[in-house]
Amino acid sequence: MKKIGLLLVPMALALSACQNGEKQAGQLFQRAEAAYAAGEYSLAKLQIDSIRTLYPKAFEVRKAGIKLMQQIDLAEQTKTLAYLDSMMTVKQAALDSIKGKFVLEKDTAYQEVGNYFYPTQVVEKNIGRSFLRAQVSELGEMSLTSIYCAGGSIHHTAVKVSVDDTFAETPTSIDSYETTDLGRPVEKADYKLGNDGGVIAFLVANRDKKNIRLEFIGDRNYKTVMHPNDVKAVAELSELARVLSAIEEIKKEQKEANLKIKFVKRKMEENTEE
Repeated sequence: MKKIGLLLVPMALALSACQNGEKQAGQLFQRAEAAYAAGEYSLAKLQIDSIRTLYPKAFEVRKAGIKLMQQIDLAEQTKTLAYLDSMMTVKQAALDSIKGKFVLEKDTAYQEVGNYFYPTQVVEKNIGRSFLRAQVSELGEMSLTSIYCAGGSIHHTAVKVSVDDTFAETPTSIDSYETTDLGRPVEKADYKLGNDGGVIAFLVANRDKKNIRLEFIGDRNYKTVMHPNDVKAVAELSELARVLSAIEEIKKEQKEANLKIKFVKRKMEENTEE
């Protein structure tokens, strides 16, 4: 009888510890529920994580914690989506207010994405002119094209803009090409924003300056002065690019939030079926 009594003691202690663990885990879960109800999602998650770490054998409480965590995830993504929807409304209004300044060129027969140009820089108004043209795709990707046709090939692959002693220069273009127009050599080189050597930012910062120098860099260099409308085109299109790229980023985040909501709802349905 004494041996049986001795065996019962550790069993009773283990049972007591288990019951205490369930109780303490339950208290943490109640704090998590309160935090969730108050919209304090990070705090609620912290309480649930503590249950997992401190009371791994509190199975029922942990199971309830998983369900609550899914509710938190759903609430967070729903809140994020509402915020993104409001931001999209703001950016779309900004786009609507400025896009009338530009010309959209898009041939739906072979183009999925069109490009915006400043009216003074459309092709038909600039035949035979050497200048720096700006464009922005409908996805908000901005680029410059240096167009040289001043007579005699120079095989240029970069450009430099300068004001007094300050300047910006593109790296060598990875997309340059040469052709002819009515027998006259025409050279073009493209520079995307981010790989333009800061030329776009330089022109925006100096948009009010006069006599901004433009230099085509090739086997030999060709220098000219930028027309004020060309500088204005870069500055105006830079603003359009910011708005369009912001819209594209919001679309991406909306898609991610909707996918997460779909995933969480599916997991919640699976738990209900179980």
